[in-house]
Amino acid sequence: MDSYQHLEQALCEDCYIDIRNPPKACDPWAVYSATRSRQIQGMNGAEGLTDLQKAIYEFIKGKGKVTREELIEHFNLKEIELQSQLAVMRHCELVKGYKEGDRIYLVLFR
Repeated sequence: MDSYQHLEQALCEDCYIDIRNPPKACDPWAVYSATRSRQIQGMNGAEGLTDLQKAIYEFIKGKGKVTREELIEHFNLKEIELQSQLAVMRHCELVKGYKEGDRIYLVLFR
């Protein structure tokens, strides 16, 4: 197995790619591609998401608004794992963040 060095750590290829190129929620081309693809396929709501993404979507839907910390705790995720899942849902225009006072919440897009 090949390993890659990053900050004096030996990483597998997947971990190295995740660290060097983390998913970004704000990516206009990814949003266009995801929403257009879902539209062509006739997908609505959580259709087409992974089981974890569906569970996160339903959790947010049930609560109305949640913090990232609540999602990390409830789903036992690392921050980078949550970021990855949320980026996909943001690209699909299913989940967005908004600021209320000094807190940032995640809510359904529409």
